[in-house]
Amino acid sequence: MNPRTVVITGAGSGVGRATAVLLAHAGWRLALVGRRAEALQETAALTGLPAAQCLVRPCDIGDANAVAAMAAEVLEAFQDVEAIVNAAGTNAPRRALEVLTLEDYHAMMNTNLHGAYYCAQAFLPHLRARGSGTIVNIVSDAGKQASPKAGPAYVMSKFGLAGLTQAINAEERTRGIRACAIFPGDIDTPLLDKRPVVPDATARARMMLPEDIAECVRLCLELPSRAVVEELVIRPR
Repeated sequence: MNPRTVVITGAGSGVGRATAVLLAHAGWRLALVGRRAEALQETAALTGLPAAQCLVRPCDIGDANAVAAMAAEVLEAFQDVEAIVNAAGTNAPRRALEVLTLEDYHAMMNTNLHGAYYCAQAFLPHLRARGSGTIVNIVSDAGKQASPKAGPAYVMSKFGLAGLTQAINAEERTRGIRACAIFPGDIDTPLLDKRPVVPDATARARMMLPEDIAECVRLCLELPSRAVVEELVIRPR
């Protein structure tokens, strides 16, 4: 029996990387997707998987045509995909309405929302044909409540990602497909370096680690197919 296969976006760092390492150790085959080839290769090395079970595929997920090409390559390589984890996300230091540029606004929407939509649409025909599959979207607690800390573009993209998750469940559950939205609070990841005021070591020590969110992803993926975690909110203790 072939290993189960998962596509992970944002796999070059943070939650995406932690999820890749955890799922590799749990016996999954991986397609690692992200902008930076070097970072993806570093993640691949951390998984310990042979190249035949760990495909590194650089891709700008904000480009629908690039995502379609990536999906075709992944399906050609592995023949089957069971799960997609949309972990890619970005923000900008100048994020408040007063200073947010149109360029940064579109960059956030493209990565945080449009990219997840493109990836879902690229693999949904395959999931429908196989009659099962799981899509996990890493949202944020900013997708529950707006705050100046997150900024409007990030908040809008994350509310949209939560809506995409609900829409997939509403339309696809009868085909055996489920979608899970994870809403983390503060996580110590490289994304913190894009905050207007970068948290210091004391603040970071109070945050969750990417590995904590990876455990949530594994739960959503490995529950029996009769169950779906529609929403999971996790925050630092």
